[in-house]
Amino acid sequence: MKIPTRLSWPTSIEEARLIQEQWRDRVITSDCLPEIHWVAGVDLGFEDGGKTTRAAVAVLSFPDLKLVETAIAICPTIFPYVPGFLSFREAPPILKALRQLTTTPDLILCDGQGLAHPRRFGLACHLGTLLNCPTIGVAKSRFIGTHNEPAPKRGSWTPLKDGEEIIGAVLRTRTQVKPLYVSIGHKIGLETAIAYVLDCTPQYRLPETTRLADRLASNRIQS
Repeated sequence: MKIPTRLSWPTSIEEARLIQEQWRDRVITSDCLPEIHWVAGVDLGFEDGGKTTRAAVAVLSFPDLKLVETAIAICPTIFPYVPGFLSFREAPPILKALRQLTTTPDLILCDGQGLAHPRRFGLACHLGTLLNCPTIGVAKSRFIGTHNEPAPKRGSWTPLKDGEEIIGAVLRTRTQVKPLYVSIGHKIGLETAIAYVLDCTPQYRLPETTRLADRLASNRIQS
């Protein structure tokens, strides 16, 4: 995976907003995927009262979802916690973790938003456009938008809307269990994103990719 090494990260909300507004037009919202052999999940944890970021990535084979590689990056937190701008806090350590991989993911699932973002440029969009890689946002809670409750059966979903615009899907990954919020990150359409999230979620509420990355990021398992 080609990962940018010389990136200038913003130091203010004004600079970050400008980057989001300039880069959101680069997001591809249709299927431009290779054949998927390796899927990855990324997540973060914070230590020292938020001063230190622990980024984790887990790579699994697809479709059998066997863990093949993990990586962790621990570094100082460089951007404050500001809703709507979390990718500037989270992307730098995630990129550092991704650089350690020997297996190149064909698809990355992010614990966060994609298009379901006020400026249509959440973490999944930011990572996807930086890496030129298909990405999906898979969030545990709603950030923006309105929706009807999906039917209780696994695989049921309803559109997540901002006004009349569909910005994601509210997806039931387990029957009678709280749904997830799925949105396009980059180089994938929404219905394809939903299908891959379900393929990566054979047992638990969360996809195996981000479930394992979450455990690594929170130091509940070792890499």
